[in-house]
Amino acid sequence: MHETVDVTDVDPLRSGIAVVVLVAIAVLAARVGRVSISRDVVVATVRAAVQLAAVAVVIAWVFRHPEGTAVYLGVMVVAAAVTASRRIGLSGTAALGTAVAIVAGALAAVVPVLASGALELGAQTVLPFTAQIIGGAMTATSLAGLRLRDEAVQDWGQVEAWLSIGATPRQALAPSVRVAVSRAIFPATDQTRSAGLVTLPGAFVGLLLGGASPAEAAEVQLLVLVGLLAAEAVAAVVVTRLLAPGFGRVRPETVPR
Repeated sequence: MHETVDVTDVDPLRSGIAVVVLVAIAVLAARVGRVSISRDVVVATVRAAVQLAAVAVVIAWVFRHPEGTAVYLGVMVVAAAVTASRRIGLSGTAALGTAVAIVAGALAAVVPVLASGALELGAQTVLPFTAQIIGGAMTATSLAGLRLRDEAVQDWGQVEAWLSIGATPRQALAPSVRVAVSRAIFPATDQTRSAGLVTLPGAFVGLLLGGASPAEAAEVQLLVLVGLLAAEAVAAVVVTRLLAPGFGRVRPETVPR
C-alpha cells in the first residue's frame, strides 16, 4: 500500500532556517569564487519569498472561488507578455506579438489536455497546469525573439542582399527564424529528454510530496513536459513569424527599445 505524506506537517520555522542556511552557502560560494553575486542571491531569495507568499494567498482564494481562475490566468498572460516584450526590447504594437504567441502556445497545449479528459476540469488542476504552460510559453517567446533579433543584427548584410533582389522581409529572415525557433525550444526538449535520468522535474517531486503514487506523479509530469514542448514550439514559431517582417525592414538594433 502506498503511504502518503502530509505536507501540512512541514514546520515553517525549520523551513525558514533551511532557507537561510542555503542562502548562506550560496553567498559563501560566491565569495570564495570572488563573484559579485551575493547581493543578487539575497535579493532574489527575499523577492521569491514575498512573491510566493502573495501567490499562495491568491491561489488559495481562487481555489475557494473557481470563477476567479480565468481572471488569474488572464493576469498571468498579461504579466508574461510584458516580461517577454521587455526582454526582447519591444514596445508599442510590436509588443502585442508576444501576447499572441504566449496565448497561442498555451491554448495549443491546454485545450487538448482538458478536452481529452486527461486532467479534471477544476481550479485545482486547471490553474497549476495552465500556469506552468504559460510560463514555458513566455520563456520560449523571450528566447526566440531575442535570438531572432541577434541573428538579424549579426547577418544584416545577408538580409539586405536578399531584400535587394526582391525577397520579402520574412523570406530574408527565414534562416534566422529557423535558428531562433530551434534554440528557443532546446531547453524544453533537453528537459524532457533527461527527465527521470538526470533530473526529477518539479511537478513529479511536488506530487510525490503531496502523497501521489510514483505512477500518478509520472503520468502528470509527462503531461506537463509534453505540454511545455507543444506550447513552447507554437509560441516560438508564432513570435518569430510576427516579428520577422519588422526586423527584416530595418536593422533590429535601430528599432526603439
